[in-house]
Amino acid sequence: MKSTNRTIASFGAVAALTAALAACGDTNAGSTGPVVGVDYPRSDTDFWNSYIKYSPQFAEELGLDLKTTNSQNDVAKLTANAQTFISQGVKGVAMAPQDTAAIAPTLEQLEAKKIPVVTVDTRPDTGNVFMVVRADNRAYGEKACRFLGAKLGGTGKVVMLQGDLASINGRDRTEAFNDCMKAEYPGITVFGEATNWDGAVAAQKLQTDLTAHPDIKGVYMQSSFALAGTLQVLAQKDLLVGPEDPKHVFVVSNDGIPEELRNIAEGKIDATVSQPADLYAKYALHYLKAAIDGKTFAPGKTDHDSTIIQVREGLLEDQLSAPLVTADGGTYDGVPSLKSDDQSLWGNKLG
Repeated sequence: MKSTNRTIASFGAVAALTAALAACGDTNAGSTGPVVGVDYPRSDTDFWNSYIKYSPQFAEELGLDLKTTNSQNDVAKLTANAQTFISQGVKGVAMAPQDTAAIAPTLEQLEAKKIPVVTVDTRPDTGNVFMVVRADNRAYGEKACRFLGAKLGGTGKVVMLQGDLASINGRDRTEAFNDCMKAEYPGITVFGEATNWDGAVAAQKLQTDLTAHPDIKGVYMQSSFALAGTLQVLAQKDLLVGPEDPKHVFVVSNDGIPEELRNIAEGKIDATVSQPADLYAKYALHYLKAAIDGKTFAPGKTDHDSTIIQVREGLLEDQLSAPLVTADGGTYDGVPSLKSDDQSLWGNKLG
């Protein structure tokens, strides 16, 4: 998810430290436990910088020796990084492939080497992994739909700034949002804009839509990659006003980064779905350790407020909790939310 928004100040030191650690490929040098590899998909968004921060912490807690790489949203680099992990003798690999189709050959190679893989945030279109650690991304789209549908009273126009439709996340969020709008709010017109997780593209398309349709009253950003550009465009159009102002455009995001939570409290945006960066890091490594230890899992409820589902034969996905977050913690068309200052949210623990 390529983002134009700058990493917030609280992450600056983290990012610098992580980069230095990643350069040497070992972020847990003191450990004598099993060696595992974690490929970070990118380090240009607040969400993924948070994930990067949490990974060494949980590796230490689990007694794992952590090797890291960064594929920078490039499947060719991810393939090369997997080769590096193999040469380092890792016992398991966690990765977050952004192109969920092109990763199949790499998964086949790791499986042939009997190296278990956990994918984080995304699910491969084909191929076997030990576990997918992810939230229900269709629920993201539906929660955004129901929030905007309730706020707009079932009528009006909204823009959906889509992610990359080559990604299962982009497809899930887009399809669920569209399906929900069609079924529940047929009086709302949706302008879907492909952005390839690119903040500059998102801002340009939002600008065009608002110029052509000045009566647009809602924006669904499929990730915080579009946050800075969306706020800038709304400010330029004199639409960055509080929710009590008739000109207000209701904005829903997906991520739950600290900046989003502050923006909700300030009335600049209205809601987000908190994608659990901390739990992604924790349970990716938890399942790698379990695979190394020879454990197996089955569909059903877990002991950490999630549900394991069987996506297809032989592929399990642990769907972690991802709550809607709003200013008032209200319920919107049946969807409960947490207040933006709720201390259980990982974004408040960092921000």
